[in-house]
Amino acid sequence: MWYQLPGPLPVRWVVIFAWCALGVYIIYRSRPTRAARVHSARLSWLAYAAIAGALLAWWSTLAPSHQRFWADDVARMLESDVKGNMVELRNVRNFDWRSETDYTPRWETRHYDLETLANADLFLSYWMGPKIAHTLVSFGFDDGQRVVFSLEIRKEQQESFSAVGGFFRQFEQVIIAADERDIIRVRSNVRGEDVYVYRLGLSPEQLKTLFMVYLTDAQALLNKPKFYNSLTSNCTTIVYDVARHVDPGLPFDYRLLLSGYFANYAYDHGGLIGGHSFASLREAGRIHSRALAAGDDDAFSALIRRGVPGVSPA
Repeated sequence: MWYQLPGPLPVRWVVIFAWCALGVYIIYRSRPTRAARVHSARLSWLAYAAIAGALLAWWSTLAPSHQRFWADDVARMLESDVKGNMVELRNVRNFDWRSETDYTPRWETRHYDLETLANADLFLSYWMGPKIAHTLVSFGFDDGQRVVFSLEIRKEQQESFSAVGGFFRQFEQVIIAADERDIIRVRSNVRGEDVYVYRLGLSPEQLKTLFMVYLTDAQALLNKPKFYNSLTSNCTTIVYDVARHVDPGLPFDYRLLLSGYFANYAYDHGGLIGGHSFASLREAGRIHSRALAAGDDDAFSALIRRGVPGVSPA
């Protein structure tokens, strides 16, 4: 009711108060006393069930949509064309961020050759303590190009993220493809989030599979909108779902819910580059100081990876 009832705030307060008062009244009336009161309590429970049924019927009518007044950074959806190994991505985001409210929008069309797909990195961006992080996957090509995929809430104008609202159909979801100087730098340099990068230990064929699954999922969202869910359909669960196309036997784990530990989960199941302890990967993968020093440098992607295991010094 709080997140979905139409109308101004006072109306929502009144309706919620009335609903809670009705529940308290039903509990009071259901005390085991005289037979007449038992009969009255049964009628009250039936009335409550009817009202609850009406509430659920209204809830079932809430449907996701592509037709809203979207915030600028999620205003467009990823579109793609694949012809053999050649991929065209439309609406790749490459904003120039000066602050969270001061930016230059830029949407681009980019082309990639999957034969030159060389590596992929897992990014975790911590914004509310060590247990919760936003999860992104960045793909790199032999010619130096990189593109990041991220499942995000599709905010409307004047909306802001709410983890609780994400349980109650407040947001649609969108898969963003973006340049690292946009989607990583806005988190590390503009919002001040604590960002870590880990090189994934995947074969060329596995890289292609992951890349194509992201495009398939983006096309599915383009065809049919879906609600974001903070528990079951979020930035980490999509990485898990994508990864299961490479390893169908990946088990479910509490670290898929506590996304701040997702890199540790990937390490335990052989998803990160080998030959290093997880502690050393995490220490070397923290990009905070390197990102601030890089600023808006054209070599941002290379500079934030200095010293990251598995990344060539060149």
